[in-house]
Amino acid sequence: MKKIITVVFLCSFLLANSSIKIFISVDMEGIGGIGTAEMTRSSGKDYQLGRKLMTAEVNAVVSAIIKFNNDAEILVNDSHGDMQNLNHQELDPRVIYIQGNKKPFGMVQGLDESYDAAIFIGYHARAGTAKGFLAHTGSGAVKGLWLNGREVGEGGLNTYFSGEMNVPVILAAGDDVFTKQFGKLVDCELVATKNAVTAQVAKLKHGTIVERELFDATTRALRNRKSKKPIKLKTPVEIKLKFSTPTHAEILQAIPGMEWIDGYTVQYKAKNMVEAYALIRLMYKYVKP
Repeated sequence: MKKIITVVFLCSFLLANSSIKIFISVDMEGIGGIGTAEMTRSSGKDYQLGRKLMTAEVNAVVSAIIKFNNDAEILVNDSHGDMQNLNHQELDPRVIYIQGNKKPFGMVQGLDESYDAAIFIGYHARAGTAKGFLAHTGSGAVKGLWLNGREVGEGGLNTYFSGEMNVPVILAAGDDVFTKQFGKLVDCELVATKNAVTAQVAKLKHGTIVERELFDATTRALRNRKSKKPIKLKTPVEIKLKFSTPTHAEILQAIPGMEWIDGYTVQYKAKNMVEAYALIRLMYKYVKP
């Protein structure tokens, strides 16, 4: 009997202390101290400060993960613009960092079935959201994206890709309009890094406050991660993408299987979210505002 108890205890101990793999996708518009579009552009005023704030928020989340599990494997995927924004020399050295925008899977590059959880930092509301700070969906040319009839933004799209990989999203952070919107899709920890006043104006918190909130939320998310389930779409996945001009939709109808359903909108049925994501990413890159 004692041997059985000892074996059970050891198995429980090893399971509780086994290494975990966490995927982090970090965008920029939803970073706490960013209050203008200029701060998100490499040529813009205070962009270097924006990079610093972005890196600090990632490090806050990473610190919480390492404290929770010292052997954690952490992949950070730069997910904004040209995707070379983070100062990787200032990132925690235990992080694996993906940089560069020529990625077939963009904001979720590197995420696969081996990960235990996904975390989204610096996110924003979808295109057309009232008062959403710098709200958009993938490209300024996109007016709306629907998957199986449900309108989604970048956060929703990435959540469904995570679901295809059987990985739950356990934490998302961005402006308060984003967190309210995202919370309707995903039951996870949410951190409102700032309050959106208009699409171009935000009420900011000090960076140290945001970092502490992210650290605490990450800790809670990790403790509760096993109760969270991946969110999946039924297949095939019906994509509907609405553009700002008919020209965009007309160009894309040349893709085999693509339907031009009205002046501004195209539709396509993908066999799964991997195919859907790759196609959406291609359309974002091909069609410019």
